[in-house]
Amino acid sequence: MASRSCANFLHLASGNLLDIPQTPRGLPRVMTVPGIISDMDSCSSNDGDSDAASSGCRERKIIVANMLPLHAKRDGETSKWRFSWDEDSLLLHLKDGFSPETEVVYVGSLKVDIDVNEQEEVAQKLLEDFNCVPTFLPHDLQKKFYLGFCKQHLWPLFHYMLPMCPDHGDRFDRILWQAYVSANKIFADKVMEVINPDDDYVWIHDYHLMVLPTFLRKHLNRIKLGFFLHSPFPSSEIYRTLPVRDEILRGLLNCDLIGFHTFDYARHFLSCCSRMLGLDYESKRGHIGLDYFGRTVFIKILPVGVHMGRLESVLNLSSTAARVKEIQKQFEGKKLILGIDDMDIFKGISLKLLAVEQLLQQHPDLQGKIVLVQIVNPARGFGKDVQEAKKETYMTAKKINEVYGSPNYQPVILIDRPVPRYEKSAYYALAECCIVNAVRDGMNLVPYKYIVCRQGTPGMDEALAVKPEYPRTSMLVVSEFIGCSPSLSGAIRVNPWDIDAVAEALNTAITIPESEKQLRHEKHYRYVSTHDVAYWAHSFVMDLDRACQDHYSKRCWGIGLGLSFRVVSLSPSFRRLAIDHICSAYRRTNRRAIFLDYDGTLVPEASIIKTPSPEVISIIKTLCDDPKNTVFIVSGRGRASLSDWLAPCEKLGIAAEHGYFIRWSKDSEWEISPVGADLEWKKIVEPVMSLYREATDGSSIETKESGLVWHHQDADPDFGSCQAKELLDHLESVLANEPAVVHRGQHIVEVKPQGVSKGLVAEKVLSRMVNGGKPPDFVMCVGDDKSDEDMFQSILTSVSNPSLPVAPEIFACTVGRKPSKARYYLDDTADVLKLLKGLATATISKPRCLPEIKVSFESNA
Repeated sequence: MASRSCANFLHLASGNLLDIPQTPRGLPRVMTVPGIISDMDSCSSNDGDSDAASSGCRERKIIVANMLPLHAKRDGETSKWRFSWDEDSLLLHLKDGFSPETEVVYVGSLKVDIDVNEQEEVAQKLLEDFNCVPTFLPHDLQKKFYLGFCKQHLWPLFHYMLPMCPDHGDRFDRILWQAYVSANKIFADKVMEVINPDDDYVWIHDYHLMVLPTFLRKHLNRIKLGFFLHSPFPSSEIYRTLPVRDEILRGLLNCDLIGFHTFDYARHFLSCCSRMLGLDYESKRGHIGLDYFGRTVFIKILPVGVHMGRLESVLNLSSTAARVKEIQKQFEGKKLILGIDDMDIFKGISLKLLAVEQLLQQHPDLQGKIVLVQIVNPARGFGKDVQEAKKETYMTAKKINEVYGSPNYQPVILIDRPVPRYEKSAYYALAECCIVNAVRDGMNLVPYKYIVCRQGTPGMDEALAVKPEYPRTSMLVVSEFIGCSPSLSGAIRVNPWDIDAVAEALNTAITIPESEKQLRHEKHYRYVSTHDVAYWAHSFVMDLDRACQDHYSKRCWGIGLGLSFRVVSLSPSFRRLAIDHICSAYRRTNRRAIFLDYDGTLVPEASIIKTPSPEVISIIKTLCDDPKNTVFIVSGRGRASLSDWLAPCEKLGIAAEHGYFIRWSKDSEWEISPVGADLEWKKIVEPVMSLYREATDGSSIETKESGLVWHHQDADPDFGSCQAKELLDHLESVLANEPAVVHRGQHIVEVKPQGVSKGLVAEKVLSRMVNGGKPPDFVMCVGDDKSDEDMFQSILTSVSNPSLPVAPEIFACTVGRKPSKARYYLDDTADVLKLLKGLATATISKPRCLPEIKVSFESNA
């Protein structure tokens, strides 16, 4: 059932609620019909549509973000809007990672409000001059969406701040969530107006648009869709407090590729998917992938870089050179420590100031010799917490200057005004050390910019009066809680909450030998210069292209309501098993082999009651009583429970413990597999499993006659999975020379004899039918898990045997829509019972409704 937060949101923005002007027809809009797409070359076709033909062959990327990379200003004379590129925007810089032929279209909001009667004209101008598509969110919606849900809920939560009380964060507000969904829907509508779904790639940026992928995937099942999160992703303990946690996770999982700055962020996301959605991930040749209803959602881990050319061009400006000389003169004889941060509670500015105070207190000789210049960027929010952080910063700086300063010396200089790029570059170039002390930050490119500016340019060398061969140095003190920290292996990493440690790190940074400063700088510059924004963007789109390679080789269809929508993607030959179709084949055949799994096929996997219902017994007995049928239950369960539960079905064959024990009917003896006669290895396995059971709360051991199973479905999902991997490696090591195999399944690690599998059971039964002069003309196999895949494969192999006079009709069917060797699927155990009812009804010479069959058997009993 869809949650209350999702209901009808896919159509929330339709009608009169949001009257958004349509994008002008400057870009082609090509729609395709869902289905299998032919391999014809779309570039060679021309159906007369000049728009489509003109750009059909050109590669195109649609970049979607909250804000367009534009500056907007109204002309004072003409009152017309004037637009220009925001040269500092990451969205603009990432174009350098695309091929020169790539057309880039931007979709997002403007930083100014445009009157409704001007929106159509502005939209046309932006499309023609900048290839930008504005969303024009209504003012009230924009406020609730951005300042409300994004800044009051998502941003604090993703930075590990919970609304424990009204003074520290706002409680969840469903009206703001609805505004978030409505805004994402508008973004989706704008993308749909310009996309060519067969050719275009869509790249969505940041936490403002995390349910946008659901809207796009609903309209276009095969859309090529990437997402990059520029903020931290919190641990599952924090994230799971969000009331709409599942909707946002499913939104992200509707992408083909999801990018994170660090492994920590990706690990937290994967943990949330495991704990809340039950999804497991695996690494395939270095790429992490999540299987999500047949689609592989890939995870990309790569921190964003800086634009080298942009930084170097600013360094070469005459205004930068002039400012450098002014700063040199101002701080002559002093060592400059630089901090550049936004004014918010997570940047740790006050903690940084306390560390400087501690440094001056512990090292009196540094008084008068060091200066911290703290540039404060304008706050992006206007909440109470920002004002408190600003007040604390000023009070701390004032206190330090009063205690350790003098008329000609201030140890802390706060610059709380808009600082132009050239002035920041001048400070970067002159700082002996740069400190980023944030308590939590998604990436933070300040250290990268500092390194590039310290490397310098010919113009900067001239301003500083240094020779080109002069050794370059830099020192970084960075918080271990920011995204760039893992990539800066030469930096001094600190815990920003440990004031003493930060103070000592600053002392080390300014007193370390010049030769070591040079080595650290060279290492950092080598990384930053080769992993710039172009490298980052190119790497992402290459991985996105790879993630979308098999889009058109599979059948796709959507399931789920509202924000629970997702796409099932499976092989073209994989389809639902129609009861009429199989019953028709069943009636016209005379030598039938039927193989049925037990758990998850006849009985729901999640059911506490594992015994078969009277209805199941009735149906199976009817099938077994038909002399044309050979029916087998093939299960991993022990023979005692299976023979007890299925006792009424006297002609039923049972293969227990994956075929280690086989019985052809109730009256026959159990046959034991000869390949597993030696079970001495169980004495090795049991103590190892016991060790893991004791170390993993919630785990248990199931003892079978032929093997042992370690279960961890009731353990912590992450810990249980981790322990299962470790147990698998441990057992494979100790059993290397033993006749046993270790298998990892869903929440289990099982050890069983070599040469025992469900596939061998199917081979044995089919071989016996052939040797008995009754080669099968109908084979049906139904199962739900990985062990049943052996049966599917075995059946497909066995029936291709040339010794068979006629190829039988084969119905290999898995339970659940998922990748499988079977050609058919049924949704659940209820569907399996409907199918078996149909076959049981077809078995009776004079068809009657199945409930009558059931009653007659019960009366006979």
